[in-house]
Amino acid sequence: MVGGVGEFVSEYLDRGLVLVIADLLSLITVSSCLVIKVPQINTIRANESSKGISVLGLCLELFSYTVMLSYNYTSGYDFLSYMEYPVLLLQEYVLIFYAFKYQDLLGKRTQVVAVLYGIVVTLIYLKLFPIIILTFLVPFCTPIGATSKVLQLLAILRTKDASSVSRTTWALSAFTNMTRIYTVFFQSHDWMLLSNFLISTFLSASVFAAACFYKKKTLKAD
Repeated sequence: MVGGVGEFVSEYLDRGLVLVIADLLSLITVSSCLVIKVPQINTIRANESSKGISVLGLCLELFSYTVMLSYNYTSGYDFLSYMEYPVLLLQEYVLIFYAFKYQDLLGKRTQVVAVLYGIVVTLIYLKLFPIIILTFLVPFCTPIGATSKVLQLLAILRTKDASSVSRTTWALSAFTNMTRIYTVFFQSHDWMLLSNFLISTFLSASVFAAACFYKKKTLKAD
């Protein structure tokens, strides 16, 4: 038994230090993503307000997460390299619910769109959704994901209020996107994914900086 474990460890380390570090960063990223949206959800619930939160940005983010998960899943990439997406999606659903709730957007139209979304996701999971459509959509995830973050940044700048924005969530977002730059570069060499994470890192850091600035101003005003 001990010899078998030792042989497994030896074979694993033979992959090279670069890939071992990539796996370690993947685990750190996934661990961070387990709670990345929780501070934001708790902030909205505690304030009973989603002021300063861009619901359009959240919807675009949901679209981006869904497509990226589907693309990685159907492409057969190493699960560790994208395992954070299922976790992020679950938290995104909860976050969208509370953001919509406190902006009175949980009407019939929202419910219909949610049902249609569920049908598409089910088809993707069953691999009945045309892969050519996913391949077409992937390049749009970078501008869409970037737009979602730009909208959030603009929402903070427009309202000059970051009381409902969690700095912890955006700091973790910048960190996890940064770690993915390394893992994607050394594991899949997928330049579409790499460009997505480079841009996401910069924009998440920008939202974090804006949230810090306006929270300080709010505290001084109080």
